[in-house]
Amino acid sequence: MYKSILLAVDGSEHSLRATKEAVKIASLINGCSVEALYVVDYDKAKQEVLHSQGKEELELQRRKRLAPIEEMLKEANISYRTKLLHGDPGPTIVDYANKGEFDLVVIGSRGLNTFQTMVLGSVSHKVMKRVNCPVLMVK
Repeated sequence: MYKSILLAVDGSEHSLRATKEAVKIASLINGCSVEALYVVDYDKAKQEVLHSQGKEELELQRRKRLAPIEEMLKEANISYRTKLLHGDPGPTIVDYANKGEFDLVVIGSRGLNTFQTMVLGSVSHKVMKRVNCPVLMVK
């Protein structure tokens, strides 16, 4: 079954819903662990740097986004760890998932309509298409 779950998060409401589903799955499987992956988007990182007071404050802001996710995992007694990477979220998640030995990837979806997905692209759809293991997309 699923022994190692990659949970792609960004601190949004969508990733909180994905975390709830990952917790449900992991709590059913003895010895299952979750790795919460947060990818700092290069485009957003530039804005964050411009508006932050320094490196420490920037790190604190990013940790605050992960706090509710870590809290959910702790409360459920799920073995977990967090990983922070920099890059374009879609390709970075795909690359990390495919290089790791994950049995399942769980990711939230913003619920874009067909036109928005076509024009904007969707991180969750990119992950769904390109990851080599099963993917659970949570709406």
